Amino acid sequence: MSEKHLKRIRRICAALPETTERLSHGEPTFFVRKKVFATCSFNHHNDGHIAVVVPAPPGIQAMLIEGAADKFYRPPYVGGAGWIGIELDRISDEELAFHIREAWRLIAPKTLQPLVDEPRS
Repeated sequence: MSEKHLKRIRRICAALPETTERLSHGEPTFFVRKKVFATCSFNHHNDGHIAVVVPAPPGIQAMLIEGAADKFYRPPYVGGAGWIGIELDRISDEELAFHIREAWRLIAPKTLQPLVDEPRS
C-alpha cells in the first residue's frame, strides 16, 4: 500500500520546479532547493498513519482537522508549527495535489513561485 501512495506523491512532486527527493528520518522526503515541503509518514514509529506531512498556512491545520478528522491530523514534531498529516487512503489525487502544491508554495523561494499555477479554491 505504501508503494502505491509513494507513486502518487512522487508524481505530484515531480511536477513542481526544483523538487528533489531523498530519505530523511527513514522516510521519502521532498525538498525544494534545500527545504522540506513534504515528507512521507508510512507507519512511522508504528503510529498507524499512511500519510504525507506538509506545512499549511496559519490557521489551516485546525480548520482541516476540525472539518475532517478522519482525513487530517496533527503530526508529532512538526504539528506545533502548523504542519498537517494527510491520510493517503482518504484523499483524492486532486485534493492531495492541491495540498502538496500549497506546501511547495509556502516553502519555495519567491523567484520560483511564478512557475506554478495559482491556487484553486
